[in-house]
Amino acid sequence: MLDILSIIPGKKKHTPSGWYSFNAPCCTNRGHNADRRGRGGIIFDDEQNWSYNCFNCHFKAGFQLGKQLTKHTRLLLSWCGLDEDHINKISFESFSKRDVLEIRQKTIKALVANFPRKSLNDTSVRIDSREYSHKPYIDYLINRGLDPTAYPYHVDEHATRPGIIIPYFYNNEIVGHTCRFIDGKKPKYISDQAPGYVFNIDAQKSNWTSCIFVEGQLDALSIGGCAYMGSNISDEQALLINRLHRTIIVVPDQDSSGLQVCDRALELGYKVSIPQWDSDVKDVNDAVRKYGKIITLMSIFQHATSSKIKVELARKRLK
Repeated sequence: MLDILSIIPGKKKHTPSGWYSFNAPCCTNRGHNADRRGRGGIIFDDEQNWSYNCFNCHFKAGFQLGKQLTKHTRLLLSWCGLDEDHINKISFESFSKRDVLEIRQKTIKALVANFPRKSLNDTSVRIDSREYSHKPYIDYLINRGLDPTAYPYHVDEHATRPGIIIPYFYNNEIVGHTCRFIDGKKPKYISDQAPGYVFNIDAQKSNWTSCIFVEGQLDALSIGGCAYMGSNISDEQALLINRLHRTIIVVPDQDSSGLQVCDRALELGYKVSIPQWDSDVKDVNDAVRKYGKIITLMSIFQHATSSKIKVELARKRLK
């Protein structure tokens, strides 16, 4: 409907705080000196809604799907070169989707409400390097390229199968968990999670400009990313991760089932990265184990793209 960044004139810079900064077009139109210091800024509330602030002349505007354009937003768009007919069309289309805004707000509220606080089993304890019985679990994590002390991994010593418990956190509360069994038998995982949950979202830093979105929990922990924990990304998960207000880079597992998420990622406006890893590397955790974390991250950012053609070529290379 309205790609605000595409009509803002001049160069734009994405800052660590999430703002897009540029020379503000409002200053000269309001009787001030021209801005040459990049004092104009836009920050997105989600994929559609945004706020504009000029830190030079203090002009403010914004856009919210489902509402008509305000006087200040109309002025900003006109200063960016849009004519009145185009502005009126945007305002009408936005207002015609007012039901979408109400549904989205209800969905987000329901989403958060669906993450009730939970507890791990009373017999589960945090993995401790001083406990000899925990050595197999620590060795497993180290072999997977993971630091056993970097996440509150647990173990249930009374369980019938040996497994590592990975708690799920949301707003610093435990809201579920998964158990990764290490005995080589199936199933490999047993999980307790609410629909719409995104693993490791609590660990994302406010000054990061990107979030790497992967399939598995161990993949996410390997590079500090988030995991959708399945074959696809649900609408609820998209709503939740979009609230980070940053570039989302989806890195699928490099097999036929994992690659199915690519179309969904592009549909959501995310970037997709399919690095040219060796044939024995099927996911992010494999890459970290073989190449190390830094090289893996560099390859992910290098191959990130929103081009459908490039993604399709990369997928064909793996078939």
